[in-house]
Amino acid sequence: MVKKTTSKTLTPSSIRIGTRYRASRLKGPYDALVIGSGIGGLTTAACLSKAGYKVLVLEQHYTAGGYTHSYARNGYEWDVGVHYIGDMGARHTLGRRLFDYITDGKLEWAPMDENYDRFFLGDKVVNLRAGKEGLRHSLLTSFPNESEAIDRYLALLGKVADGMQWYTLSKLSPALAGPLVSRGLKTVLPDCFNRTTYEVLSDLTDNQKLIGAITGQWGDCGVTPKHSSFMVHALIAKHYLYGGFYPVGGASEIAKTIIPVVQAGGGDVLTYADVKEILIEKGKAVGVRMADGHDIRAPLVISNAGVINTFERLLPESVADSIGYPGNREHIKPSMPHIGLYIGLKGTPDELGLPRTNFWIYPSADHDGNVEAFMEAPESTPFPVVYISFPAAKDPDYQNRWPGTSTIEIVAPTTWEMFEPWQGSTWGKRGEDYEALKAKITDQLLEVMYEKLPQLRGKVDYVETSTPLSTAWFCRYEQGELYGLDHTPERFEQRWLRPKTDIPGLYLTGQDILTCGVVGAMIGGLVTTLAIRGLKGAGLAKRIFVG
Repeated sequence: MVKKTTSKTLTPSSIRIGTRYRASRLKGPYDALVIGSGIGGLTTAACLSKAGYKVLVLEQHYTAGGYTHSYARNGYEWDVGVHYIGDMGARHTLGRRLFDYITDGKLEWAPMDENYDRFFLGDKVVNLRAGKEGLRHSLLTSFPNESEAIDRYLALLGKVADGMQWYTLSKLSPALAGPLVSRGLKTVLPDCFNRTTYEVLSDLTDNQKLIGAITGQWGDCGVTPKHSSFMVHALIAKHYLYGGFYPVGGASEIAKTIIPVVQAGGGDVLTYADVKEILIEKGKAVGVRMADGHDIRAPLVISNAGVINTFERLLPESVADSIGYPGNREHIKPSMPHIGLYIGLKGTPDELGLPRTNFWIYPSADHDGNVEAFMEAPESTPFPVVYISFPAAKDPDYQNRWPGTSTIEIVAPTTWEMFEPWQGSTWGKRGEDYEALKAKITDQLLEVMYEKLPQLRGKVDYVETSTPLSTAWFCRYEQGELYGLDHTPERFEQRWLRPKTDIPGLYLTGQDILTCGVVGAMIGGLVTTLAIRGLKGAGLAKRIFVG
């Protein structure tokens, strides 16, 4: 019998990274305060610490890491967002150089299978293999008459990557230089850079199934091909060009290896540290007010809480209005909310036949059509994508920590409207109707898994299901969004989405100022550091971007 959790059966997680907040534990004065310990905030904190700043990171959750944290319950351990990361197989890649810098080289990586992603597009199966030739061969095997389109597509990935360097640098330019920078970007960025993914791919081929296969990772940014910027699609595709990797020891190793770097600079990462307000005096950010009423002051306040949270919940409305935020808000929207299943099984991955390959399961290759149908009737329509990840199989250290067990994670998009009736309710105390809805969704998603992995039927020992309300409760994303802001072309045209705000002393960091994903948010953290450091950050920029 599968043990499904309810509010009465949940036990605390045994994984706690960071130091619990108490006002008496503060060791100021601090040079900078970082709100939120997601990878963007931790990256900024670590980089500034290495530059001689004393940085305090404030995390409202019981453990540090944001979407990179892990949790353990009932003898199992899961990650919540680090399902796989690309570009970690060689030390010269930008992402690996930055990870090694902020962890002092302490974080280790394990490769997934060469076939790292498997797409089930209705009845058609496409296996993505690592390497440029591997990707080309994967697509040609399934679409042998599309070699010209595939080669042209692969060439575009390189062009976008080259253009991304200029786009990233534009985030460091002064606001007054905005018009000049925008004109400059138009001359150096490829024409495909910020068109929709579907438009760009439709110029290459009219084979809709090939387009569906090429965009099979759309769940990694949460936006379907007709609405996503080709820039973010290309970055994700190129990011995984040489396969997927997983942190040895689990996702919690990310925060665990970064925090000592922050502490070495005299700072710390505090959990249960709930920031209620950014303090503004004479038009400048001067610190934060905590939920216990205690004020912590510093000349720099860096928000990793997300753009919407920062301007709508942490700043006084009059301050946000004074810098034109209401007008800016019209051009951005939250990304899609999601459901998460956390599954525990008795037996090792080898005994259960679990792969080190991600499964992406779609009703068909028409991703936009699948989402539109689901949004119209979510309770009677198949999920537009079901993503299945096997963390215990990916992590070579898992059996040392949890011998004789395995874990699986399932992620699927949902609608906020389905869960809105319980908005503002307390985690674990949402009532029988909520638990019944969760149980129905859990059974639906388990059946999708059993269809692809029938040997697991009867082997599942434990299941826990999270909804957008769980994400809102633990990560403070109000509608359960997984990727911050939607990755549309309009979002990437917003010049105001940069580290330095129009409020002196206040900076933004993380995925909202650049792109989503662990490495995208991490590079966002680096860019924020460079914006703060100015010319003094040139050495760091050269070290990470050039090597």
